[in-house]
Amino acid sequence: MPEVKFNVEGMSCGGCARSVERKLLNTMGVKSAVVDLAAAQADVQYEEGVVDPARLTAAIESLGFKVV
Repeated sequence: MPEVKFNVEGMSCGGCARSVERKLLNTMGVKSAVVDLAAAQADVQYEEGVVDPARLTAAIESLGFKVV
């Protein structure tokens, strides 16, 4: 199963990290998502052919954060 790591700018608290994690977990095709506030990273395992990194980036950025 493919895994991708995103660097996420703009998370300032645990609530931000939980929002990103929840959004990713509610995206079809995502099997796991772990967001680390201190590292400003999101690690995501997903089903290839169902979702792709571009769509995951769009999901994160729809919350107002920036993927770099």
